[in-house]
Amino acid sequence: MGIREFPSGAPRGKSIAVGMRRSPDVSPRRLSDISPQLRQLKYLVVDEAIKEDLKWSRSVEDLTSGPVGLTSIEERILRITGYYGYQPWAASCKREERPRDSPGPAEAQAPAGVETGGRASRRCWTCSRAQLKKIFWGVAVVLCVCSSWAGSTQLAKLTFRKFDAPFTLTWFATNWNFLFFPLYYVGHVCKSTEKQSVKQRYRECCRFFGDNGLTLKVFFTKAAPFGVLWTLTNYLYLHAIKKINTTDVSVLFCCNKAFVFLLSWIVLRDRFMGVRIVAAILAIAGIVMMTYADGFHSHSVIGIALVVASASMSALYKVLFKLLLGSAKFGEAALFLSILGVFNILFITCIPIILYFTKVEYWSSFDDIPWGNLCGFSVLLLTFNIVLNFGIAVTYPTLMSLGIVLSVPVNAVIDHYTSQIVFNGVRVIAIIIIGLGFLLLLLPEEWDVWLIKLLTRLKVRKKEEPAEGAADLSSGPQSKNRRARPSFAR
Repeated sequence: MGIREFPSGAPRGKSIAVGMRRSPDVSPRRLSDISPQLRQLKYLVVDEAIKEDLKWSRSVEDLTSGPVGLTSIEERILRITGYYGYQPWAASCKREERPRDSPGPAEAQAPAGVETGGRASRRCWTCSRAQLKKIFWGVAVVLCVCSSWAGSTQLAKLTFRKFDAPFTLTWFATNWNFLFFPLYYVGHVCKSTEKQSVKQRYRECCRFFGDNGLTLKVFFTKAAPFGVLWTLTNYLYLHAIKKINTTDVSVLFCCNKAFVFLLSWIVLRDRFMGVRIVAAILAIAGIVMMTYADGFHSHSVIGIALVVASASMSALYKVLFKLLLGSAKFGEAALFLSILGVFNILFITCIPIILYFTKVEYWSSFDDIPWGNLCGFSVLLLTFNIVLNFGIAVTYPTLMSLGIVLSVPVNAVIDHYTSQIVFNGVRVIAIIIIGLGFLLLLLPEEWDVWLIKLLTRLKVRKKEEPAEGAADLSSGPQSKNRRARPSFAR
């Protein structure tokens, strides 16, 4: 844009002719370069028609478009003086403007638009397919977690009718953990492009324990405590199944999520969240109401105490794992669980033998052992742990946790037809409260920020709708006026 300069004594009120031309190749100027124009600003008077053309041609669009707009004083002065070689919108928005002075024919513009729309639709279709695939796998994982957890619980209840040995059942099922790393290696060979030998993969996964790998000291200091916690968690859970029904056991074990939060808040100094404190309170209230549902009988109180202790051991296992070992990859987690199986075989085997000879857990002959139930329970528990540890590779972690909650109604339906459970009002309310607390614990840490953003967007949309309606009503006369004026950009 060029400005015809007048002498300092030029009378005010006299219009000046303004010639516009674009100079995109010229580099931006500083304020010191346009000081003569700044001194003449007070003598410049622009015709009203030119003002309107400026308003409708570039200024309004450039000021309103873009994330930041023209905010600095230098940019505004450069615009007032008519220097359009300086284009801040080109750097901020980084988009191509459609040339207004020489619009191309429709045949030249259509292919680009079609190509862009095709790419966008193809990208959206790819994203939707990926999301649908992840949701599909999530549904499959939820069903697998629910069925394996509920099936193992019911099968354990059925096993105790013929084989009253919860610790022996725990020991037998934990031995199957040895299969974790071999199964992982089979999956690695089938999926990975760079196949490694068993020894190479083992050494790479052993780096999880430190630079020296899995030494005897590391085995007893970092693996053995978790083996004890694993055995206690499963034994207390199975022993509780002997005392109370499977519905109460499964719903009370859901409280381990609340215990994990409380221990993480205290030990790991995790972020404080009010909604999770409410969930922990709901879990504790549900435990009390579940105890009250059977009238505080000693049999049910012991069973509930065993389940709560099992949930506490599970929470302690998870928090200590994060504190001492951190996060593990799939191969490292598989190796760690296999090591727990080795620890169980080497150091826990003596306990079932002692219980057998002391007749605490005694069976007359090995032919009376229901091997089908024992193997079925072990396979279901192994499947549950595999899906729970490795299902995150194909779906969202929240969906996997939903499978544990869904096992509660499944157990309730089975108990309704196979046992004499009474679903009174107190028990139903306790189940609902604990389930609600579990669902609240599944909320992400930034859920409040997302909720505020969602509400803000809804408010903005409601405000924009009447504004758009008013703009549509007033667009008729304005468009006519613009058509009546000569095009300033030409």
